[in-house]
Order: sequence, then C-alpha cells, then structure tokens
Amino acid sequence: MTGQKVKPKLRGVSHYLAFFVALAAGGYLLAIAPDHAWFPVLIYVISLVWLLGVSALYHRPMWSLEMRARLRRLDHASIFILIAGTYTPFCLIALPPESGIPLLRAVWASGIVGAVVIAIWTRRPRGLAAIIYVAVGLIALFDIRALTQALSPRAFACFLAGGVFYITGAVVYALRRPNPNPAVFGYHEVFHVLVVIACTFHFVAVAVTVVG
Repeated sequence: MTGQKVKPKLRGVSHYLAFFVALAAGGYLLAIAPDHAWFPVLIYVISLVWLLGVSALYHRPMWSLEMRARLRRLDHASIFILIAGTYTPFCLIALPPESGIPLLRAVWASGIVGAVVIAIWTRRPRGLAAIIYVAVGLIALFDIRALTQALSPRAFACFLAGGVFYITGAVVYALRRPNPNPAVFGYHEVFHVLVVIACTFHFVAVAVTVVG
C-alpha cells in the first residue's frame, strides 16, 4: 500500500514515450553535429533526456510517500536544468562570445539556484513555482536582439514557439485547467503534452542552428 491517490491512467505516458524519441533523436543530432558544436549539443541532449526520463520515472509508477517526495523534488529541479541546457547551444554556437558567454553564465546560475530553491522549498505555492520557471526561461529577453540576429528565421520562430508552449503549459499547471478527464487525461497530462510540443520546437531550433 503506497498511501497515494490513484493517478490518471495516462499520467506520465507522454513523457515516457518522448524520452525514447529524445534519446534516439538526440543521438542522431550528436552523430551529425560538427566538432565545434558537439559539446554544447551534448549538454542540451543530456538535459532533455534527463528531464523526460525523471518525469516518466516520477509520474508513471505508484511510489511510497517518501519516494514520491524525493522524485518530485528531482523532477521539479530538472526543469531548470533543461532550461539552461536548451540555452547552451544557442549561447555557444549561434551567439558571439561577447553576448553568448554572459547569457550562458546568467541562465546556468539562475537554473542552478532555481533547482536548489525548488528542491528545498517543498511547500511553495504552485503558482509561484510556475512563475519562477517562466522567469528563468525568459532570460533571453535581456538580449533578444542578439538572438534575432544570430538565429535563422526558422530557428528563431521555433525558439519563440517553444517558449509560447512552455508558458502555456505553466499556466495550465498553475491553474489546474483545463482538466478534461481527471481519471484518464487530466490537467497535468495537458501540461505534459504542451511540454513535449515545446521540447519539439526547441529541438528543431537547436538542430537548425547546429546543422542548418
């Protein structure tokens, strides 16, 4: 007996499936990436696969209360790692060093601090957590002009689209709406699907930036 409520039947399924897709797609991107881009792409792929894998591990099984609390902290902290990991190829490949390096430092510092705070502050308001995720993700706004100049129109459009889907997902997470079928596919599943769509757009943006 776990002491947990019964989860929606599709809880974690989208991230479980996306984990394997990301593993294959990430491996392929690493295989075709030029030498100068390989390490930034590796950081990005690891952060993406890690987020999806941890999320699937946390959401699919029925864990004990203690294990659930541990995995929940890891799952929520992993969001910040993905944010920083996603920025890494753009900062080190597309942007010139004078703007890319400061942005990279800022996003990783914010991501690490955010991950630690989220992992420690377990009784935080749900809405506040969503605001923190979005705030760290929007660090690019401080140098959006450099990004528009450095990225191709296709890559920049995908970068923006991914951000829109992430923000939409954060709103769904905070409001717990829409909640179409709580027993099968509830608000959290909607949130997860939006995250997968956002990840897909950002993967395309990275791929276009790396290999054209």
